[in-house]
Amino acid sequence: MKDETPRSPIGLVLLNMGGPDSLEAVEPFLYNLFCDRDLIQLPLGGLFQKPLARLISRKRARSVVENYRAIGGKTPLLGWTRKQAEGIAAAFGSEVRPYVIMRYWSPRAEEVLEQMKADGVTQAMVLSMYPHYTGATTGSSVKDFKQNAARVFPELRYRVIEQWYDWPGYLDALAARVREGLEKFPEELRSRVQIVFSAHALPQKFIDRGDPYLEHVLDTTRGVMKRVGNRSWRLGFQSRSGPVKWMEPDTVDVLDQLAEEGRTAVLMVPISFVSDHIETLH
Repeated sequence: MKDETPRSPIGLVLLNMGGPDSLEAVEPFLYNLFCDRDLIQLPLGGLFQKPLARLISRKRARSVVENYRAIGGKTPLLGWTRKQAEGIAAAFGSEVRPYVIMRYWSPRAEEVLEQMKADGVTQAMVLSMYPHYTGATTGSSVKDFKQNAARVFPELRYRVIEQWYDWPGYLDALAARVREGLEKFPEELRSRVQIVFSAHALPQKFIDRGDPYLEHVLDTTRGVMKRVGNRSWRLGFQSRSGPVKWMEPDTVDVLDQLAEEGRTAVLMVPISFVSDHIETLH
């Protein structure tokens, strides 16, 4: 006799950074971000992290609010990540149920895990939406998930995918986008287009202590260009903040250098972002 017992849904959980869902949310979002010592280690140790985070977030919010105002008053990251989760889950079939957890804004790990428990999920695949591993992003998000799962839903069985910088499907998709971008240039100019990959910068100390982020980014760019073909390309790092030594070269410096060389055609390729948000739109 055929077993008609319904199977428990399998959870697909995407981990991402998150962002403010209104202009009023900018300051508390920044506070959550600056409180994370895996991402930002403020001076004087953990004892002063929260007071300094409060001070810095209040100061930074004035300019960051205007950046978000310029892109519509909120981040599009949650909407895009939900669409990605739904698309991946649909590819596996009806037994897979999509969930999204954001590190520094809602929906947070605790509430999502509570929902998964209520939905009858017993096992899950957890995917970081950062292709390149660093302790500052994937490491922090995975630790946050594990801590909350142990407390809220200890019986959940799950596996985590922490990096996919060299996954052929990812490289194929990026290469296709690069080719699409090149096709938009006039044919007579196309062969002279300079490709500039731009990845999010990290403080240099992360790399110096063995974080694999830089090598992962380089492997991605090499994999993409192997697919695109023999073209000139460069790599820069964007979004520095704070008076510490950051990964180099800065993307702006790369563009300045190209201008000095007389380059007049540039194709920008954001390399460490899997959907549009404040880092790519502003």
